[in-house]
Amino acid sequence: MIDYDTRRRPLIASLDALIKALKTLPGVGERTAARYAFHFLNAPPEEIRRLVTAIRDVRKNLRLCSACFNLTEIDPCEICSNAKRDQASFCVVETPQDLMSLEKTGLFRGVYHVLNGLLSPLDGIGPDDVRIPELIRRIREQGSGEVILALNPTAEGEATASYIKEKLKSAKFKVSRIAYGIPVGSALEYTDPLTLARSLESRQEL
Repeated sequence: MIDYDTRRRPLIASLDALIKALKTLPGVGERTAARYAFHFLNAPPEEIRRLVTAIRDVRKNLRLCSACFNLTEIDPCEICSNAKRDQASFCVVETPQDLMSLEKTGLFRGVYHVLNGLLSPLDGIGPDDVRIPELIRRIREQGSGEVILALNPTAEGEATASYIKEKLKSAKFKVSRIAYGIPVGSALEYTDPLTLARSLESRQEL
């Protein structure tokens, strides 16, 4: 196996281009990118075809659900269109990854609303830059029920939760927040299902 020395000028342009492309992935540094590149170089052609096809298909087929803004191949998504889900119970999350993490607990049986971002005034991100207006409209159309704010315990998450709570002050909805069984500064995406389940069970009304 050839050892890719990052201190030297690359001799193979195509290999170097692949390594640079892999380095753009989250959490992938120079050496990890090099290991991936050499794995692809020595992998069976069928494995490479499956990978290329999977990447192409996910870009081609996925869209945002027009109701909850989760990633989906059908519109509305399977969760929103499931008659067995409680349509009056909303769980508000930041990203589709957070939704997937909560679904793994098997505890929440309502529907979701994915903001695809959080309020951040310092970065110029306001309510209209995330899916808050759509959330308020869905809730008002429903009339009554519960809103669970499952947002990361960060400054942006706190600001977003406070804003949503204020906007729902006059609505006939119980507004709660998942408990802080999740460490402050961490992300739902990397939290184990048991911790998420306990956080949901011990949520408190705001």
